[in-house]
Amino acid sequence: MKFVAFNVREDERRYFEEWSKETGIEVSLKKEEITPDNVSETVGYDAVIGLQTGLYPDNLFKELSDANIKVFSVRNVGVDNINLDDAKQNGIAVTNVPAYSPSAIAEFSVTQLLQLLRNQNLFRKRMAKQDYRWAPFVGKELGKMTVGVMGTGRIGRAAIQIYKGFGAKVIAYDPFHNPELEKEGIYVEKEDLLKQADVITLHMPATDDDYHFINEKTISMMKDGAYIVNTARGALIDTPALVEALRSGKIAGAALDTYENESSIFNHDLEGQEIEDETFKELIKLDNVVVSPHIAFYTNVAVENMVKISLNSAKEVIETGTSSTLVK
Repeated sequence: MKFVAFNVREDERRYFEEWSKETGIEVSLKKEEITPDNVSETVGYDAVIGLQTGLYPDNLFKELSDANIKVFSVRNVGVDNINLDDAKQNGIAVTNVPAYSPSAIAEFSVTQLLQLLRNQNLFRKRMAKQDYRWAPFVGKELGKMTVGVMGTGRIGRAAIQIYKGFGAKVIAYDPFHNPELEKEGIYVEKEDLLKQADVITLHMPATDDDYHFINEKTISMMKDGAYIVNTARGALIDTPALVEALRSGKIAGAALDTYENESSIFNHDLEGQEIEDETFKELIKLDNVVVSPHIAFYTNVAVENMVKISLNSAKEVIETGTSSTLVK
């Protein structure tokens, strides 16, 4: 059994090497993303371990099938950039890491929101000019707010516990109710959440039904001065509509760790280069926006789990034909 991993970062390398030593399974590590130019390098291996936010190459699974690859294991949650129909038609199992560290993302989402509520962008800019005055940027207290959690999977539930710890009132929406949360009576209809919440935090997958969930129409339903937090997927937000609402004050602030067209920007060193995405440039100029480059997951615990769970999943599929992380 031999695996090949693409887009391997230096901070992941030690965990690949540890796993390989523990299992005796060879894992070839490549820094590059998998592309049409290097997909031929999968010949001779049993499984591919992938990680990238952009779309995978066309005909990827046909070529992987020709190379006798049995498993395509991604070391992340989202699979909306993978053509699962092609994988199935070419007989390749796809696995993901559905829960590498829910706490990592939940904690980060709350810390980003707190920056917004306490006007940290504005104070940092003032202090850079040696202006240390407070007024007029009075902050808001999270414990006095109603937080609407969209999506109550593992990450959403972890976020709910944190918000409760601050004393906030929590309401939630998910088409699939968690039994314990249902007993607490926090579920509301989607429209009611939009109308009632002071903060709307997204912890949902990017499906066709939820594409641009935050848009001109849904924003109009929200409270004036609401806040939006997105550590889920960039495609959940219609960014031009959000920018307009941030400028007008309809939305008081947004904390964004994902962006719809992020693959050419996030995790790249663009110092001294011109960013061509005009919407993104408008977004990051706004004082009431906190943008981070898709790092909510990025903790030592999460990175280790992402690597080792993806490897274990590939091994399990090859040995047994299935895995608890198999994407169906």
